[in-house]
Amino acid sequence: MQLPKLSFFRFQMSNLLSDPKLSFMIRCYASGIELFPYFCNSLKNKLMCDTCGCGEGNKVTIQKPGGKLVEITHDHLHTHHEHGQEHSHSHEHTHSHDHSHSHDHDNDHTHDHDHSHSHTHKIDVESQILSRNNLLAERNRGFFLGRNIYAFNLVSSPGSGKTSLLETTLERLKSEIDFYVIEGDQQTFHDAERIDKTGVPVVQINTGTGCHLDSDMIHRAVEALQPKSNGILFIENVGNLVCPALFDLGENERVVIISVTEGDDKPIKYPDMFHGSKVCIINKIDLLPYVKFDVEKAKDYARRVNPDLRFFELSATSGEGMNDWLDYLKSKVAQ
Repeated sequence: MQLPKLSFFRFQMSNLLSDPKLSFMIRCYASGIELFPYFCNSLKNKLMCDTCGCGEGNKVTIQKPGGKLVEITHDHLHTHHEHGQEHSHSHEHTHSHDHSHSHDHDNDHTHDHDHSHSHTHKIDVESQILSRNNLLAERNRGFFLGRNIYAFNLVSSPGSGKTSLLETTLERLKSEIDFYVIEGDQQTFHDAERIDKTGVPVVQINTGTGCHLDSDMIHRAVEALQPKSNGILFIENVGNLVCPALFDLGENERVVIISVTEGDDKPIKYPDMFHGSKVCIINKIDLLPYVKFDVEKAKDYARRVNPDLRFFELSATSGEGMNDWLDYLKSKVAQ
């Protein structure tokens, strides 16, 4: 897909350079690392939520199994509070002036003057959205720190096995660690029902047309969960490797999950997600004999984007490789 014209993105170069992810891409390119195509991809992703309609008057629901359904209107553009107001407006003004003058002197002269002035005044709400989200993420982070709760943000494309991994993890460790789970999907209560069967407290967030969770949704979900101190919170984000990369939820670690049934080039196709993650889980390794997936190539691609990424190769279904992952979780609680 061809990159849209730069003017479409409605933000200035200063905004690009101030964004750590995009600045990272620029520095890589300047150093000769061939990441410019991914910088362009990040440029497109930067306004993904602003252009797809995600969150604009969208209905978001939060519910515990058997609990009351809470419905909120999640609007990125206008947020009103009883005391003080935040307003983000986008205005376009186009003025066109056509003047035609005909003067008849001794000689016949016709002067046509067409003046077309286009004045476009736009306030970029993207930076305001992310700034507000980051402030709320810090609030979440402070809450987690105060209660000694270690929060993981699990991200992946659809079908990577996030929920299956959670089920296996919870069944194996729930007698040793207090777990809490926030499930994020556009629709259905299916994943929350699966987690509920493990006996672990869970809240389901349905984002409607939204393609990601944000820090305010997490704040509301945590209020519903009321987690105790000294535990682990798993946030299973909406299946999407693009928009969730932009939104800090206040987590301690982002964990990106890929499966061997996907392409081994996922890390360089979606570099923002891997650059911002601390852990990469390669799931469904029990299927390696049946698919064309090069584990070492996938890890090499990921390290080009994030040299510090930690890897776990496992199968949530067969249990192969799970012990290393479980030991990692236990080490976080012991800190």
